[in-house]
Amino acid sequence: MKLFELRRPADPLEAIRDGLSPGARFIAGGTTMVDLMRLDVERPDVLVDLNHLGLTDIERTADGGVRLGAMTRNADVAHHPWIVAEYPVLSQALLSGASAQLRNAATTGGNVLQRTRCIYFRDVHAACNKRVPGSGCPALDGYHRNLAVLGTSANCIATNPSDMNVALISLDAIVSLRSSEGQRDVAFAEFHREPGDTPECETVLRPGELLAAISLPPARPHARSYYLKLRDRASYEFALASTAVTMSFDDRTMRDVRLALGGVATRPWPATQAAQLLEGRSPEPKLFRDAAELAMLGAVGRPQNRFKIELAKRCIVSALAHVTAAEFV
Repeated sequence: MKLFELRRPADPLEAIRDGLSPGARFIAGGTTMVDLMRLDVERPDVLVDLNHLGLTDIERTADGGVRLGAMTRNADVAHHPWIVAEYPVLSQALLSGASAQLRNAATTGGNVLQRTRCIYFRDVHAACNKRVPGSGCPALDGYHRNLAVLGTSANCIATNPSDMNVALISLDAIVSLRSSEGQRDVAFAEFHREPGDTPECETVLRPGELLAAISLPPARPHARSYYLKLRDRASYEFALASTAVTMSFDDRTMRDVRLALGGVATRPWPATQAAQLLEGRSPEPKLFRDAAELAMLGAVGRPQNRFKIELAKRCIVSALAHVTAAEFV
């Protein structure tokens, strides 16, 4: 591991200033950053420790929603009574990821900014356009079983690995970003970028900005939600395909439908058209399959990951069947 200078700023503004230093990186829970530093993927000159800044509150917003400080631990969020009762899809997504020990250390901000598990990104001896722009993407013709089929480009097919991010899209979450110029809010569905020609740019974060909080809108009355994750083993494994669904009901009619996918795309994937197809309709199996087909429209599989397209469709159908099961009784 390369030697670095460790800074512990006293407040967020000092952290933002330190973050503008050449070669600076932020560290929160460290569950991704320390991993990548050991692999020499990350080689910061300055490491800015955010662990003494606060940003750990889970609090009510004026409109009845919930605000999660960027430094709230994943375990605290997953088990918080407001999250379990009003946003169960978020609790389920968090508890489906990593291990209890990692969830005790990992933070909300770190999870949102989690880096890909693509083996070429994590191997400094391999080419990788995301790590070294212009160096190539060996995953295209190499090992890509766990990589993306949606939102890919000729430069990158790396998958976003976060479960939490998928749930946050389905909840219409808002990301609050703080800089020396003030604060701006970004819809979570617009925070992560597809790789295109610049796979090294994964989010809309600007230089000098710090992710400060995630806000959840007020839970809708009688809302239901569910997170379904399909993977090679039952624990401590990343998704091959996952679905987060939230909706409410009005006399057996689906309302306020939100659908998001994980494990199959280069970013947390909002399945907006599929959700629109379900809106205002009564639940029934053929409609679920039609929505799944629409959600995966445009997916491009390769020899090792083509199976994900059908797997994701079945994941969507199963998640919708689960969340609407009471309407079939």
